[in-house]
Amino acid sequence: MTVDNGMEFASHAKLQKKIATPIFFAKGRNPWQRGTNENTNGLLPQFFPKKTDFAAHSSAQLRWAVELLNNRPRKCLEYRTPKEMMDSFGFALVS
Repeated sequence: MTVDNGMEFASHAKLQKKIATPIFFAKGRNPWQRGTNENTNGLLPQFFPKKTDFAAHSSAQLRWAVELLNNRPRKCLEYRTPKEMMDSFGFALVS
């Protein structure tokens, strides 16, 4: 699994052990190393126009988009959803 360098992966060692999959950190300015992340970023304009100020949206609006994205089947996950995958490893996705 390749992830970006955000704080959301501060517990990467715990996740790596739990899912028995090596975790690698992508190098900066190499988006091709994080294909699924970039694909998901590309889906955001379906919910919010580019250059959206997310502070102008309610928590409910943001949760709605997150819920739809986390429950969208992905080819790279053999048409399972990110939520299904994380649930199968005992991790809860933020919603």
